[in-house]
Amino acid sequence: MSSRVIVVDRNPPELNEVVIDATNHVVGRLASIVAKWALEGRRVVIVNAEKAVITGDFNMVLNWYKTRISEWLTHYNPEKAGPKIPRKPDRILRRVIRGMLPRKEFRGRQAYKRIRVFMGVPPQYMNVDKVMIKGALLTVRPGAKYVTLEELWSHIEPKQYEAWRKAKEAWETKMAKLKKAESKGGNA
Repeated sequence: MSSRVIVVDRNPPELNEVVIDATNHVVGRLASIVAKWALEGRRVVIVNAEKAVITGDFNMVLNWYKTRISEWLTHYNPEKAGPKIPRKPDRILRRVIRGMLPRKEFRGRQAYKRIRVFMGVPPQYMNVDKVMIKGALLTVRPGAKYVTLEELWSHIEPKQYEAWRKAKEAWETKMAKLKKAESKGGNA
């Protein structure tokens, strides 16, 4: 069974659990729609979080994020006991969504619990129909400046990014070998 892509505008499909493919979605637009759907009582699962984009010049976005991380590490705060700033793409996206929820109210905390964000596509969501939100997609124009969350992470934490990338490649080659063996076994 293969999955299909459902394109919606801003209204959610009539599903209890909505699986969104974040590829080429603008982070802020996607987060506002997901927060709204979660407040309505839907479970929202976001896959491919590393392929979501932040609009703007790459250096501007990178410098802004590095400044945000480093401003808590000061002479008076050497243990960095201030706010924990996420660095991985799935955590960044989840934090942006959290900022759009009334998290100090009960309904906001409950909505936040209904949101799951993943890098890549977990096996349980491989063959599930995925939703793309038309209003949150990046409109690619010549000269448009944007950066993916994966590129941002690769410049913030290069060692962790490389370890994840190698593990992802190993997983993909393993899955390709399994599919190849499965297709040979099915044809015999």
